[in-house]
Amino acid sequence: MTTTVAPTAALSAADRCDRCGAQAYVRAELASGFELLFCAHHARAHDEKLREVAATIHDESDRLTTTTPATAPAEEH
Repeated sequence: MTTTVAPTAALSAADRCDRCGAQAYVRAELASGFELLFCAHHARAHDEKLREVAATIHDESDRLTTTTPATAPAEEH
């Protein structure tokens, strides 16, 4: 899915998929001003149709594959 840079806030854990309720990683903004939120799975499943109807698509699904550094002190690892 191609990421379109849009002047919108980043998605958070409070943003939920409109299809299943899982955490949303993709926001599709429609020309009407409404938006649809999808988990990565449903965004991929509906990718073709989303590209037809969305004015912009904000995709943060790459966050699923990035790792964050450990927060515990090194001696606790």
